[in-house]
Amino acid sequence: MFSLPHFPEVGVQAEHRKRDYFIALFTFITTAICLITDSFAPLEMQYVLGVCGWTFLLAFLWGECKYVRVQVLVAVVFATLGENFASLFMRGYIYRFENLPFYVPAGHGLVYLTAVALGRSGLFQQYARVIALFVVLLCGAWALWGITGAERKDEIGVVLYGVFLLYLFKGRSPMVYLAAFFITSWLELVGTTAGTWAWAEVDPASGLAQGNPPSGVAAWYCLVDAVALNGAALFFKGLEYLKRQSFKKNIKVNIND
Repeated sequence: MFSLPHFPEVGVQAEHRKRDYFIALFTFITTAICLITDSFAPLEMQYVLGVCGWTFLLAFLWGECKYVRVQVLVAVVFATLGENFASLFMRGYIYRFENLPFYVPAGHGLVYLTAVALGRSGLFQQYARVIALFVVLLCGAWALWGITGAERKDEIGVVLYGVFLLYLFKGRSPMVYLAAFFITSWLELVGTTAGTWAWAEVDPASGLAQGNPPSGVAAWYCLVDAVALNGAALFFKGLEYLKRQSFKKNIKVNIND
């Protein structure tokens, strides 16, 4: 049977929280609305969409623990830096107005939070291995089609598919990466189909042909997820270290007094 490290057994009892499903459903729907709207609306609409995105993100974070909040913050910062580098500098993909839309940072926060919510949901916990097998086969078929049958060759997609598998097999949180495949594939297909952005025919970093979007595009988002997970862990370790140092200093002062 197909298995991955840290995956729950098939049929494991899991808690089905309505909040997790609501976050996911809300993000899937509003992502489509946002990206389709931005495909034809004037530039000023991006600011309206951005305000809405930040409002919804902050509202959802209100009900999350501090650990998830820090993860989302790290994801937003890292993804925004990555967008500026990959899109504005490298020109690997270009938005309609050749800018970085105002809603993108908040959008990355919502996408990451959705991956977390789905990854911890009862559905994903209960059927983890079945979902993993489905994702591996589907993404693999997409990558194979990209180099054999697609009108626009997608060599970079095969590379990214391999990276995506590496995250699933070796990453800290395969459930989050699995969930990321669904939400990121959805937003990439909607965004590129609507014309909100377009991927360059040749990846500027590797020189390989790439699809619009690349089949293994979820790997890029998995990188954001991995940085968020590890970044939050480092943040709290650092915070705990500072607390210990402060405690030791206070003890020393009291003894000297």
